[in-house]
Amino acid sequence: MEGLLDLLDTALYGIVGNYGYASHVELSKLTRSNRSMLNLTPISLLFTATAWLLGGYAPSNNQSSEIFQGNTKKLELRDRTYESQIKTVQLYPAFGARENEFLPAVIPLGQSNLVLEFDDIDQPVQRYYARIVHCNRDWTPSNLAALEYMTVYNEVPVTEYEFSIDTTVPYVHYRLNLPPVRLPGNYVVVVYREGDRDDIILSRRFMVFDKLVTIGRERGLVGPGRATGLNQQLHFKVNYRNVEIQNPMLDVSVTIRQNMRWDNLAQDIRPAFVREDLRELEYRFFDPEQMFKGGNEFRFFDLRSVNYPGRFVASVDKNSFPYRVYIQPDRSREHEAYSQYNDLNGQFAIENLDYRDPLAADYVEVFFTLQAEKVNGDVYVTGAFNYWNRDEYNRMEYDAATKSYHAAILLKQGWYDYQYVVESPDVSPLHFEGSHFETENLYEIFVYHRPFNINADLLIGYMSLQENPR
Repeated sequence: MEGLLDLLDTALYGIVGNYGYASHVELSKLTRSNRSMLNLTPISLLFTATAWLLGGYAPSNNQSSEIFQGNTKKLELRDRTYESQIKTVQLYPAFGARENEFLPAVIPLGQSNLVLEFDDIDQPVQRYYARIVHCNRDWTPSNLAALEYMTVYNEVPVTEYEFSIDTTVPYVHYRLNLPPVRLPGNYVVVVYREGDRDDIILSRRFMVFDKLVTIGRERGLVGPGRATGLNQQLHFKVNYRNVEIQNPMLDVSVTIRQNMRWDNLAQDIRPAFVREDLRELEYRFFDPEQMFKGGNEFRFFDLRSVNYPGRFVASVDKNSFPYRVYIQPDRSREHEAYSQYNDLNGQFAIENLDYRDPLAADYVEVFFTLQAEKVNGDVYVTGAFNYWNRDEYNRMEYDAATKSYHAAILLKQGWYDYQYVVESPDVSPLHFEGSHFETENLYEIFVYHRPFNINADLLIGYMSLQENPR
């Protein structure tokens, strides 16, 4: 019977072509996990599986995929997807230049130019809606009602979509211009299906800031010698002469973000000194524990073409569905000297050089290999492509025979930055990457204030700066 299932899986590939890669995968899981189907004759099995694709069959053993479990989803106020077929989520300010995809999803109050894009590899077209949630500085929901921070009704339909062009993995590409908001602060855009707010497919964070304070960087203040060889120091001042703050030490909080990532935020930072005569707050970090690890320049690979693969792509297997792409094996850089080269600070760019059309960019299965001794902990391949999350989708498996870690991730054609991160009680997260003060990094400083008349944290100042700019 297992051989029959393999034949069925292959035969149904032609049937599911119009339903997408996700349907093909879910059907394969269904025929192998639903034991009641194993009692069917081959013809009945083919008929039943085809009926499932057309909407006439639902699993009877409650083992359906997450696609059908909308009512069991729980909203998390962070960057993530809630269904496996939702891919390549991007949120960025649209000023007309394509390079804005690399910019943070941070805009000044009064502008409404944030664009949300994502793919659904499970066709056909779905009716999606979006709403916006206001959050406090720690990304917990604020007590504000939607009428207090929204300028329009807080349910916006996603009506702009396009179909992929001649790809082995068909998908629908969706796009939405986010509506403006009334108040500065932290926000999460939540997209859900058919107007059912519990049937969530993705959530994505963004920030809107007001220019009530000014931020200035201080240079020339150096900490301990060895610490500065591995870390990067950020000293700055916040001037609040244009805003009334009763108790700056308690009512003002600062968050610092490195390379637009969420897994190493420095939050709830309080000032080292308060200069009430100048209405200034001074932030100085001499303790190595308060410094950012410089890290290393990101690893990368160029997958803009499957016909003529770019740098660090070892091979492409076009006999598989989807195509399989093998990245050149990596090694630990822990003890290597710093090497300067340009990167995207962990970001990625979707591009197709085979047909020069973004809608022709295909999805491929990318295989990562890290040749290293096993460490006490979990190893993840991370980057903006998986929202800096560490979960079962990007956790690597160790092969003792080859002494290497392996992971396979479905990605869209483009240029990708990535790195290997360790999650362990006794091993540094940058164990395989190393850390250098010379590394070029992007930092963002967020200044929050909780006014006495508004029961929420507002973002009253923002500054981005580059360390070691090229």
